[in-house]
Formats: sequence, C-alpha cells, structure tokens
Amino acid sequence: MKFVNDLYNHYREQLVGDEEDAVIIVSGILEELEKEHLMEIISDMNRQELYEMLGRYMVEQLRDKMSRDGVGKHDGGPDLTGGGIH
Repeated sequence: MKFVNDLYNHYREQLVGDEEDAVIIVSGILEELEKEHLMEIISDMNRQELYEMLGRYMVEQLRDKMSRDGVGKHDGGPDLTGGGIH
C-alpha cells in the first residue's frame, strides 16, 4: 500500500522495530486525517488490500465482542475436547 510505504519511508530512521512504534505512528496520523482523506486512501487500495484491512478489522471486532461476552471461556467443567476415553 502506497500510504504505508510512504509512512515507513518517512519514519524509518525513528523506528526501533516494535509494535508500539506502529501504533503510535498510525494513531497520530489517523487523528489528523479528515474523513475525506481517509476515503482517498481507501479508494487507492486494491481488492487484496481492502480484503486484508476489512478482514483484520472484523476479526478484531469479533474477538473483542467474544471476550466481552465471555464466549468460549472454559467454565471449569470437564475437558471433553481431547484425550482418550478408556
């Protein structure tokens, strides 16, 4: 994605290589952008980039919702998913 490549090239010398770098940069940039500019960035994405962006967003949202609702949490009952029964 051109926008990400431009960001990377602009901040390359300041990065230490951890996820926190990316979060700080992206958060700062997104706070400054108007909706119209965000839509321009999205319109420049190809189908694969759109798929990845939306897919990651949806997975993260579902993960958060399941966590908030306690879906999939082990309740302390017997583990029926593995091991052999003799």
